Amino acid sequence: MKFIEETFLSSLLTKFRERCSFNSLAICLSLAALCSCVNVKKATYFNNVGNLEFLDEFEVQEPILKKNDILSISVSSLNPEAAEMFNVSNLTATQSSSSEGKTTQASGYLIDQDGFISFPFLGKIEAAGISKKALREYITQQLVDRKLLLEPIVDVRYLNFKVSVLGEVNDPSVLSIPNEKVTLLEALGLAGDMTIYAKRDNVLLIREEGGIKKTRRIDLTTNELFTSPFYYLKSNDIIYVQPSKSKVATTSRATQWLPVVISALSLMVISISSFR
Repeated sequence: MKFIEETFLSSLLTKFRERCSFNSLAICLSLAALCSCVNVKKATYFNNVGNLEFLDEFEVQEPILKKNDILSISVSSLNPEAAEMFNVSNLTATQSSSSEGKTTQASGYLIDQDGFISFPFLGKIEAAGISKKALREYITQQLVDRKLLLEPIVDVRYLNFKVSVLGEVNDPSVLSIPNEKVTLLEALGLAGDMTIYAKRDNVLLIREEGGIKKTRRIDLTTNELFTSPFYYLKSNDIIYVQPSKSKVATTSRATQWLPVVISALSLMVISISSFR
């Protein structure tokens, strides 16, 4: 009788070990299958884009100056000493962070809340609502008409041309753009590119024009960007890169408990094996 009982218990224990081993194997295979089910196309740019040509239908238009813009205005002429008096800073100091993380400081002309700048000898000049070209031509003409300079050359540039890149990128930051021209792809590159968890088919661009905030969704897995008016960015544009579901899942409660469950199953398998 005792022999029969021992044989029966041994048989049950063997079946239990086999069942646990099978379950462990099934769990491992399931986890491997979940990890392998990744759509590579969602993690790459411009899928199926071959040797194509895209006509640039949207020229980069010169932006209209607005309140709180900070300008660098330099004047030169045939008489450098006479032009020097027009290059005195109006002591409006600005600070900006570059893509390398460096903080730079510069002085320029701030367009005040009434839309004016104060320029040496010419006094208040209305700058808001016109382009840089129009402001440059106005200052040049005033210097000639008032016989202050002979054949003056005026250069107007932005000091606060910047774009913000946020979300699932390697280096979220506010980027200062010295040459006043940057594409969406260049801005992402300056921010360290998107991470592997970024949703490349749903990039959000936020732009303010004429007091109206506009939002656009851009799919970077296709070629739609090359024919989009948002290929080139404007000052104060904001780019937000949304995280994928897999990134969100890594912070969920269920995923946090997954290592604990796997550890418990492993401990159970080891404990059963010790009865052999």
